[in-house]
Amino acid sequence: MSPQGADGRTLSPRGIETRTRLLAAAEQVFGDVGYHDASIVKITEAAGVGQGTFYLYFASKKDVFDELIRDMNRRVRHAMKEASSRGATRLEAELLGFGAYFRFTMDHPAIYRIIRQAEFVSPEMLEFHYEKLAEGYVEGLRESIARGEVGDIEPEVTAWALMAAGEMLGMRYILWGNGSVPEHVEHELARIIRCVLEAK
Repeated sequence: MSPQGADGRTLSPRGIETRTRLLAAAEQVFGDVGYHDASIVKITEAAGVGQGTFYLYFASKKDVFDELIRDMNRRVRHAMKEASSRGATRLEAELLGFGAYFRFTMDHPAIYRIIRQAEFVSPEMLEFHYEKLAEGYVEGLRESIARGEVGDIEPEVTAWALMAAGEMLGMRYILWGNGSVPEHVEHELARIIRCVLEAK
């Protein structure tokens, strides 16, 4: 569906560009100062637009916060799906998908803070984010089971467990570390995933 304005109208290419700038500014502001200290004025200043322009695209601060989570969720899922589709085996697909996730979070470290704020600001969006990530993951694992590519795993539990591993490793080495995932961590993650997927 094409992006829409606050009144439901379909946006022109210029309108889509302005809306994208507002979302990028919201990502920066929410990530830097947190939801409660963020303001529409700070977001519009970061985007380089007038305050009135904001309301052509979003109804409120919470509205842009919710849409930012949807937008980041779409982009990270797209990056992971595109990368994993190049894998010749399920293990390769997993590692390529994790690599895409880590690269996305390196480029958008604010995602960690924003998603955690959602627990208090917009609990429904916190659930949305993780459910949408898990949805395609579970489906992919079920398809791999049907093709005999992995062991006798429980796809939903496996998906959520591996999602947790990826998020925690990203926090440890990207958010709190030097901004990247070291090679020895990638190797250990590959060993863990291999053990999980080859479960008997």
